[in-house]
Amino acid sequence: MIRVESLHRHFGGFRAVDGASLTIKTGSITGLVGPNGAGKTTLFNVIAGALPPTSGRVLMEGEDITGLAPHQLFHKGLLRTFQIAHEFSSMSCRENLMMVPGGQTGEGLWASWFQRGRIAQEEAALLKKADEVLDFLTISHLKDEKAGNLSGGQKKLLELGRTMMVEARIVFLDEVGAGVNRTLLNTIGDAILRLNRERGYTFCMIEHDMEFIGRLCDPVIVMAEGRVLAEGSVEEIKANEAVIEAYLGTGLKNKDMVG
Repeated sequence: MIRVESLHRHFGGFRAVDGASLTIKTGSITGLVGPNGAGKTTLFNVIAGALPPTSGRVLMEGEDITGLAPHQLFHKGLLRTFQIAHEFSSMSCRENLMMVPGGQTGEGLWASWFQRGRIAQEEAALLKKADEVLDFLTISHLKDEKAGNLSGGQKKLLELGRTMMVEARIVFLDEVGAGVNRTLLNTIGDAILRLNRERGYTFCMIEHDMEFIGRLCDPVIVMAEGRVLAEGSVEEIKANEAVIEAYLGTGLKNKDMVG
C-alpha cells in the first residue's frame, strides 16, 4: 500500500531520515521501532505530509503522494495519530467524533439558513455513527464526558475512534502506548486488531513497548540513524545482531528487547 523510496529529510547538516526505503503492505500491522533519534517520527511526519522531504518519494498504491498536505492525504484515507492525543477538550467524546467528517452541510452559512432539514439528517447519522464507534471501543459510558477529563489511555482510544468516523485505509500510530496503563493498552490493542481483521484497516505504528509490538505487529521494521536497519518478525528482530548493537546504551536491551 505504501512504498517509501530513498527518503531523506535533513535539518541543516543533520540527516534525520537518511535514505530510508520500506514497504507497508495492505492489510498489515507494521511495527516501526528503533532507538531514540532513529528518525521514526520524522519519517511519519514526511509520509503524513507534515514535513516535505529533502529528496525521495512516497507512493500509495502506486500513486506518488510525496509532499501532499495532510488534508489531501486525509481524503485519500491516510491518517496519522500522535504520541500526545489531540482532542477538543471542552467538547464531549461524542461531539469530538462528530466533528471529524469534512464537507458537512452545516459548515456553510447559506446552508445553515436554508437547508436545516438536511443538516438535521446529517447530524442524526453522525450521532448514530459516533455512538457505534464509542461502543466498538468500549467507551460508550464516556460519550457525554468532556474529552479533557479523560485519562491518557482513554484519549488514545478517542483518537483511534476519530479514524473510524471516516473511510480510513491506513493509519499511522505514533506511540499509542505512551503513558497508558496496561489494562487500557490491552483495550487499545484489541481495537486495533479488530479494525485490522474486521474492517481491513492497515496500520503502521511507532512503539517502544516490545510486548505490545509482539502481540500486534508482523512485520517489524527497525530504524537506526535515519535508515532502515532490519525487517522481520519480532523474534527475528530480537535475534538480529545489528539490531542488538543499535540498541546498546539505550537501556532497551535490559527491557527484553533482545530476549
